[in-house]
Amino acid sequence: MKRLGRTLSVFRRLSPFVFGFLRDRRRFVLFGRPANRSQSHHQRRAERLSARLASLGPTFVKIAQLLSARADILPEPYLTEIGKLQDRVPPDPSDEIHRVIEGELGAPVSELFEAFQDQPMAAASLGQVHRAQVDGQEVVVKVLRPGVETLVALDLDISFRLLFWVNVVFPNHHVRALTNVVREFSVRVKDEMDFEAEAENVTRFQTVFASDRKVRAPGVVHRFTRRRVLVMEYCEGTKIDELHGLFESGRLSFRQVMETLTTVYLRMLMVDGFMHADPHPGNLLVQDDGTLVVLDWGAAIEVPKWTRESILGTALALGREDIDGVINEMYRLGMISPEVSRGEIREAATEILRIVERAKTTNRQMIIQDVISELYDTFFTWPLVLPQELVYFLRTSALIEGLAFHYDSRFDGLEFIRGVVMENKAELLRTTGQQPTQIARSFVEESQQVVRSVRDLVGRAEREELRVRVHPRDIQSQERFLHLQARRLLLSIFASVTAVISSILFIALRNWWLLGIGLLASLVMFIVVLFIPTHLLENPLRHARGIRPVRRP
Repeated sequence: MKRLGRTLSVFRRLSPFVFGFLRDRRRFVLFGRPANRSQSHHQRRAERLSARLASLGPTFVKIAQLLSARADILPEPYLTEIGKLQDRVPPDPSDEIHRVIEGELGAPVSELFEAFQDQPMAAASLGQVHRAQVDGQEVVVKVLRPGVETLVALDLDISFRLLFWVNVVFPNHHVRALTNVVREFSVRVKDEMDFEAEAENVTRFQTVFASDRKVRAPGVVHRFTRRRVLVMEYCEGTKIDELHGLFESGRLSFRQVMETLTTVYLRMLMVDGFMHADPHPGNLLVQDDGTLVVLDWGAAIEVPKWTRESILGTALALGREDIDGVINEMYRLGMISPEVSRGEIREAATEILRIVERAKTTNRQMIIQDVISELYDTFFTWPLVLPQELVYFLRTSALIEGLAFHYDSRFDGLEFIRGVVMENKAELLRTTGQQPTQIARSFVEESQQVVRSVRDLVGRAEREELRVRVHPRDIQSQERFLHLQARRLLLSIFASVTAVISSILFIALRNWWLLGIGLLASLVMFIVVLFIPTHLLENPLRHARGIRPVRRP
């Protein structure tokens, strides 16, 4: 009963927005021209959507935070509005928090800690943080909220069931990308609710950056750390978006802080392949000596070397205006479905190149206000799906850019980032690129292969043995189209037969109700035959593939 009630509640609150988005594409949902919506209409709807997601609880707040960087799913102003969602909720009573701590650590709070503040420092959707003291050391105690695991599991189950039917009825790249976001969250949230995994992430970060005195993470008190309780050292510092006074007094250098932040995230993404996946000002502190403290390691991702190479390859291809190179790397990153033809995506790549070229030649205000918006529109319009590594790359880029203009509206972000990249160029090429000898060897091997292929092609043509093959995927696509049209034809024949049989039975029985029901059923089937989209003639179970959550051992 609880599951049914929650399902109806989620459906009732979100279905008006789903149908609103569908009517934006087709006025009558399944057919018709796009509805004419003003910018103010979208702004009001975005504000309502943000409030509605916040009212649904922690699962949907977390999903909304992931969506705020997904320009391939939502356009502006929705990205901006849901990006404002704060992961803050009223704290749980102190006695419930004490029970969690005592259940995990096996002793009363008064015996475990020399001092413990019942009033939390912060209360988020999954957990809350309290200050305490252990062995004379100031620490923070992060506690998982009671019952949150059950609620998240229930909401995820409901979300996947609803997404299944949305994928059946409206299978487009926006819906597939939304499904990927929820699937990604279903995996990531398990790690966020496992504080032992978070402690391991902190330890790994400290190991990787052990030699860098400009950045650190709070030390973990391992003897007090369990799956639902995490104890770390208390770090003094100022939130990175509240440094105006320190910059004005000269105690800190704005440029040095921005350089440290950019270098750290660039190194995590492109060099070490282990990235902090929740970059926002609340998770970044700056100490009086300029040291950057990175908090909240519940969300961290691995960035494989091939992904780093593809990101670098995409950037290089954009720099030399190589459309084919951009498309190749987009396919490699999984941004383009294999079903989408290369010709179809070429226009999207051309548009991205055009936007980047304008960014190089126009003034900085144009770059910030218009170019980013145009890139987002391109991702939303074309069948592009952002892989999770690029999502966090964009989130980090947005954070750095937003902080820069928060403090200095004249800050030249592009030139600054270019300088940071050039300073780290050698390390980036060493870890993500190939060595010159490897490049030369690959070039020679590929050249030899091209010569052999051309020679073989010419020989086949001379012997009149040249054949042109159609790709199996194209044949399958045509077979699928013909198969679905055959179903449409059979359905129309069945409708005709139903009408004829109803008429014969009416002549024999003189039953008007029987005639009316038969003719109505026949009419409904004819309407379905005329207006139903082709993909709805398929087996709905086909769309279930890839929709269910990933189950981890």
